[in-house]
Amino acid sequence: MQSRGAAMGTNRFYVFTLITLTSFLGYLCYLILKPFLSSIAWAIVLSIVFYPVYAYLCRFVKWKVLASVITISITVIIILGPFSYLTIALANELSNFADYINAEGIGKVQDWINSPQALWIQERIKSTLNLEKIDLAAIISENISRMGKNILGNVTKGVANIASVFMNFFLMLFAMFFMLRDAPDFIKKFHDYMPFSESQRDRLESQMKDMVISTIYGGVAVAVAQGTVGGITFLILGMNSPILLGTAIGLMSFIPGIGTFSIWGPVVIYFLIKKAFIKAIILLFVGTFIISTIDNILKPIIISGRTRMPTLVIFFSVIGGLKVFGLIGLVLGPLVMAMFISVFEIFRNLEGGVNAES
Repeated sequence: MQSRGAAMGTNRFYVFTLITLTSFLGYLCYLILKPFLSSIAWAIVLSIVFYPVYAYLCRFVKWKVLASVITISITVIIILGPFSYLTIALANELSNFADYINAEGIGKVQDWINSPQALWIQERIKSTLNLEKIDLAAIISENISRMGKNILGNVTKGVANIASVFMNFFLMLFAMFFMLRDAPDFIKKFHDYMPFSESQRDRLESQMKDMVISTIYGGVAVAVAQGTVGGITFLILGMNSPILLGTAIGLMSFIPGIGTFSIWGPVVIYFLIKKAFIKAIILLFVGTFIISTIDNILKPIIISGRTRMPTLVIFFSVIGGLKVFGLIGLVLGPLVMAMFISVFEIFRNLEGGVNAES
């Protein structure tokens, strides 16, 4: 009896030591990889996006290394070609927009705020919300001025950090090369390391595959299509920053509910205020029946009955992903949430008494 108790004590000490050591080493690994997490995250997403290209090339190219190099070359051409132009144009438009806000925009906003119609709206808001002591006009002007300065500062900071951007880009391509070449081995090791039964592993991999297709392939395809249509429409209608607005539409397409309407809707109102009724009608038609319809056409084709997360969960995972991971959080946020839901589903089945092998 004493030997059994001693054995249990030794076993507990062994497990505790193992957990402590693993946690400590895991934390050290996190500190080592922390400077490169952004590059690794982008490499994971781009590897998933371009893996079908790599798999197709492997049918004709015997060497995985060569197929991986060709896939990365295609990625570089796509990113450094049109995306480099879009990035430069977007930076210029952001800079011009910030200069306009700081130079002319504030004065025009203040003129509009002091107009009879705006004063009437302000009085109604103050009386309704009991805000008589608050100067709404000053708050609006101050925030617009601050927004312009922040945009200009971020653009300048981005240009100054161009060397860091190229270094992260090179590290991303380096990681992407090995992720493409060794993808089957990575998947097999991930499959073997999961502490679940074989059926649960297969179920988790199936759910993850569905989530990847719905969040990454579906989301990226819809964002590119909606952003392109929106940018072309703004260009035809004579807007000063079509690339900026088109990019904004592409990014907002990841957020369910408000989505692209949060971009083209205010522009319609702007056209109405400027009495450009033809342009307002055209943009309203394109936004309602083309831009918004793209999501309803493309996503069902791509997802095709696969597992989907609830809209509310997607909304908060996108917003939270942006705050935690930055721009990559648009796809990484829903992906992490999808992994959590899949793992939680397995534990829920175990808790409910479902057989591990069922």
